[in-house]
Amino acid sequence: MLKLIRRFRPIDYVFLALIAGLTVLQVYCTMLLSDYMRDLISSITMVSYGMPGFSENDIWFNAGMMLAVVGGMVGCQATIAILASAITASFATNLRKELNEKINSFSLAEINKFSTASLITRTTNDIENVQMTFLMMMRMIFAAPVTAIWAICKIQATSTELTLTTAAFLIFLLIGLLIIFFLVVPKFKIFQNLIDRINGISRENLSGIRIVHAYNAESFQEDKFAKPNDSLLKLGKFTGRVLSLFDPLITIVMDGISLAVYWLGATLINSGVTNYATVSSFMMLSTQIVMAFMTLLMMFIMLPRAMVSAKRVSAVLDTNSSIIDPKEEKEFLEKGTIEFDDVSFAYPDADNPVISGVSFKAKQGDTVAIIGSTGSGKTSLINLIARFYDATSGSIKIDGVDIKEVNQSSLRKIIGFIPQKGNLFSGTIASNIRFGNPSISLEEMEEVAKTACAYDFINEMEKGFDSPIAQGGTNVSGGQRQRLCIARAIAIHPEIYVFDDSFSALDFKTDLTLRTNLKEKEKEATKVIVAQRIGTIMDADLILVLDQGKVVGQGTHKELLSSCETYRSIALSQLSKEELGL
Repeated sequence: MLKLIRRFRPIDYVFLALIAGLTVLQVYCTMLLSDYMRDLISSITMVSYGMPGFSENDIWFNAGMMLAVVGGMVGCQATIAILASAITASFATNLRKELNEKINSFSLAEINKFSTASLITRTTNDIENVQMTFLMMMRMIFAAPVTAIWAICKIQATSTELTLTTAAFLIFLLIGLLIIFFLVVPKFKIFQNLIDRINGISRENLSGIRIVHAYNAESFQEDKFAKPNDSLLKLGKFTGRVLSLFDPLITIVMDGISLAVYWLGATLINSGVTNYATVSSFMMLSTQIVMAFMTLLMMFIMLPRAMVSAKRVSAVLDTNSSIIDPKEEKEFLEKGTIEFDDVSFAYPDADNPVISGVSFKAKQGDTVAIIGSTGSGKTSLINLIARFYDATSGSIKIDGVDIKEVNQSSLRKIIGFIPQKGNLFSGTIASNIRFGNPSISLEEMEEVAKTACAYDFINEMEKGFDSPIAQGGTNVSGGQRQRLCIARAIAIHPEIYVFDDSFSALDFKTDLTLRTNLKEKEKEATKVIVAQRIGTIMDADLILVLDQGKVVGQGTHKELLSSCETYRSIALSQLSKEELGL
């Protein structure tokens, strides 16, 4: 919590000082109210008995002062609420922004460490918990102790017997609330973890809804969701039932104090030790003390949950990306070149590397193809080019410079990355193509779309480039989505294209046309293509054959047919000997 408080703005500390001052003023008004109530009751009693020296003016004066004091209390409370809301709203906004920026700086290793569902929960639910607790603290945490101390000092001077009676009930209240506290607090961390789990299952279910429907797996997913949901239900019932003891406990204490004070007060009045006005004033003060203690203990129950949330948020903010930009960036020496030198890579906490000893070179304009069986490390290999992960050993040079010696932003400006799963963002076709190049003109956009074989279907849409795209591109077909992703990459005119099996969603004709367009219009760009179809990579200048993370063959199509048995078997499984020229 303290780490997050350090993120308050300088003006927020000024507001906090004002809240503290207004809180003291509010408590002072509360204490005055009890005094004026005592004087009002005394005035009414004296006037009704016709005591000399007292008149109705005394009643009106005390009543008027009570109204003025209440007005002051209301004004203080309203101002405190406004200031506290301003502080916490700004704090939550800035914290969400900082958390979002931190998450955007993470490599895939950190994203996988926390999980996407957990990061969403931390950005929303956890920050909201912290915000609401801070808001309650600012409105109550100052007022409660000041009220309690001030009221205790006043009642001690009123009556020792009544003070001891109130103290006994406060001890009973304290014991009851502490029992509730220790029963509920350990459940809060479990509560947040269950929310993470539910968010993860919901996200997984929604993203794979077509698979769920296709396999009639609705009941399976419902059962999967039901387990954490039922656990959350049981936890919610338990905490709800325990916390429900608050109301009867407070009722017992408040009514008990009232009964005891009035019973003992009546005895003291009959003995001539005190009067009704004093007893009424004492009753008001004792109520203030009980409410102050209740507020403090309520805060102590809210605080642990907020502390759990604060730790979860701080854990993200304190995590540094495993991929770090250099202190001094080097300039690129060449253009469009790629060099892998004995590169190996293992995922975090993995026992064995997924890539071992990969070496190859590509000149500007070359087409490098990567092929291999499922799980051979193809995607892992190309993820290293854009530095989504860092190689465990060996070096990777782009344009003659080790990629660890240039900033990530500089590196990714020259790389057009097209993932296997086409991912579009909510907006329009134009906004998706402009994603990496906001300044691209409509004419350039049309040319880019033609190169990506997307212009025809865009033109057929009612609004053309202004046609809406749903989140994830769910309102266009897989092939259309993939061509728009390719158009998005072409729009930045990169030096290097990286296609992660991006042609798999395209038919053979579109695949050939698109590769031909790229070869003609982006001939100076180097292309790295991961593919499963031999027909897609036959014309590549260099083909890497991966098997269990190792390069088992390297060369052109013709060279590999005669020198690499793995490549030959893949080729023969797709094309005939005649088609392969064997």
